[in-house]
Amino acid sequence: MSILEKFKLTDRVAVVTGGAGRYGKFIVEGLAEAEALVYVVSRNIKNCESFASEMQRKNLRVFPGYLDMGKTESIVSLKDKILKEQGRIDILVNNAVLRPMKHYEDPIEVFNLSMEINATGIMNTTRIFAEEMMKRKNGVIINISSMMGVVGPDFSLYEGTEMDAPPDYFFHRAGLISLTRYLAAKYAPYGIRVNCISPGGLFNNQPKLFLERYNKRTFLGRMANGEDIKGVAVFLASDASSYITGENILVDGGYTQK
Repeated sequence: MSILEKFKLTDRVAVVTGGAGRYGKFIVEGLAEAEALVYVVSRNIKNCESFASEMQRKNLRVFPGYLDMGKTESIVSLKDKILKEQGRIDILVNNAVLRPMKHYEDPIEVFNLSMEINATGIMNTTRIFAEEMMKRKNGVIINISSMMGVVGPDFSLYEGTEMDAPPDYFFHRAGLISLTRYLAAKYAPYGIRVNCISPGGLFNNQPKLFLERYNKRTFLGRMANGEDIKGVAVFLASDASSYITGENILVDGGYTQK
């Protein structure tokens, strides 16, 4: 098999949580462009349906699905739906993230809500979807974390803006990186690879002052765009990375190395 063939995901069935979100859209499109059949799922089914229709107009096999990661019955229902329609699940991308906490001073109840989805919800979703992979002794799980899971906050970036770095995000993003290593060890006997992608900041029309500071802080002198995550997502989902598991790949333009 040629190296280019190893990157193809022909007829593999992928599920991307939060797939209609900012990074999620590019992950879904990248996997579909590599010839996978992709389910874009979240609580906002209308967004998923709209984005799936957009992808289908590009002749990409993308389908919508409803998922509430805070409810076990919703996770099981989605898994059963996909198995009924496709017969298997090859790739799970844990991309969804809830960001209810905005500042350090927010009520502790908001921190708890964040953990319900970003910690417990991810673990529950992974275990339920991994059941089918374990039976077939094959599968790929990709967790989407953040470079903020490996470094502390630089509060000087936000001075003079309304932006901030809430503590819950740092807590659950770091935890997801560690969970990746745990699951890689747990699922290895079943032929399941588990890896993590930790992107840097994604450009989203942030304040000029923040952008100037951030760009100076980064080797490549810019924030990420959605296209930057496509290649690494396809790589980790494909046979081109068949001997990689338990890894966290930073896609941050060099931010964490400066």
